[in-house]
Amino acid sequence: MTVYGIPNCNTVKKSMTWLADHGFKPEFHDFKKKGITKEKLDLWCDTFGWENVLNKKGTTWRKLTPEEQGEVINQETAVVVLLKHTSAIKRPIVEVEGQPALISFSEELYKNILIK
Repeated sequence: MTVYGIPNCNTVKKSMTWLADHGFKPEFHDFKKKGITKEKLDLWCDTFGWENVLNKKGTTWRKLTPEEQGEVINQETAVVVLLKHTSAIKRPIVEVEGQPALISFSEELYKNILIK
């Protein structure tokens, strides 16, 4: 299991705490420090939809110029922005056995997907 995010994000912290409390020991991938690949972003967008991977409620998105925001019209253009501004990726993204499983944090969803 790998959790992708940034360590100072409160939602990432909630996710990591919940996972630890339920016996999971995920690897943490800080995409601010380690970056992220186009292939990984494409996989997440294919799984969750680019509109869900791109966090339009966050500060990073709001700081983009109207022109930059207006250029995001599909997955291809969203991935370009996300590669340049990794903080605009919705956090956390949890992969299980290399496959995207969860985006953001919802205790109910985590229970339904991870506890069998």
